[in-house]
Amino acid sequence: MRHLKRIILLICVICGFMAATPDKTTTIFIIGDSTAANKDLSKGKLERGWGMALQCFFDDNILVDNHAVNGRSSLSFLNEGRWDKVLERLKPGDYVIIQFGHNDEKAPKDRHTDPGSTFDYNLAKYVRETREHGGIPVLMSCVVRRNFAKVTHKNDDDEKLRNTTFADGGLLVEGDSLVDTHGLYRIAPRDVAERMNCHFIDANQITHDLEQGLGTEASKKLHMWYLPDTEPTEPKGKQDNTHYNIYGAHVVARLLADALCEEIPVLKAYRTDANITVDRLGRGEYMNLDDAVAAALASSKAETTIQILGGEWERPQLPKKSRIRFILRQGATFK
Repeated sequence: MRHLKRIILLICVICGFMAATPDKTTTIFIIGDSTAANKDLSKGKLERGWGMALQCFFDDNILVDNHAVNGRSSLSFLNEGRWDKVLERLKPGDYVIIQFGHNDEKAPKDRHTDPGSTFDYNLAKYVRETREHGGIPVLMSCVVRRNFAKVTHKNDDDEKLRNTTFADGGLLVEGDSLVDTHGLYRIAPRDVAERMNCHFIDANQITHDLEQGLGTEASKKLHMWYLPDTEPTEPKGKQDNTHYNIYGAHVVARLLADALCEEIPVLKAYRTDANITVDRLGRGEYMNLDDAVAAALASSKAETTIQILGGEWERPQLPKKSRIRFILRQGATFK
């Protein structure tokens, strides 16, 4: 009986120690709009936000907690109480990426803000309250729209693009130069960052250089841009030059992860970059491990690293000469 009591006491001490040990994982929170947001994965939908993919580029010492939501502006995100939920979870040493602009420029009063006044005020509020909770704010300018049009097609709400087909996009005459659609909304985050001595990532310039570098045709591959009958999930096609597909979200997330590490060098120690990521939550290029393995076997790469985020998986049967290496992350296991 005495021996049993000692065992129980030891278990209680261990449990108490574990409960008292602080969580050493650093969280990167993301607040923003549809360009970063988590997406509906039903029926094989391909739209992704860059914030979904960011976890693929950091190891398990970093947890990406994406609170970006489709259609939100710096104003509506506040008024809907979404910022309060982030503050409830924020702990000292965590980072908060703040990226708005796409919807702040829209006309509806529940979303609209003005650069140089209300937009700047909201950004400053996010910075100040992040610091008050011990967090580290990172202001980020909005990503560009793929706009090569010589005469821009009018669209008063990016969210409506999900309900359009290729035909709804019209026949636009496109040139060779990317045309800005954000104006002062891309400048304000930098101004606020300078005034408040805050980390700043120029995502607008980064994505401008990406899209311009790819050019008019190749840049379409980043977006929900499909000719009719070329993509089974979009049989009528689509011309959405705002939102990313799986490939585009990962390309942009990789660039922004690099930019974060340059701006905040301590994050470099946690930077990772597998060839393929598999995740049932849609954060990777694949949600099915067999599909990822098939892609790796078809690749010309001498060696392919597949990282798996969470969950229990059947171990794939690989050919003897295959050079595929698996990395199990976020508690992922093989049966």
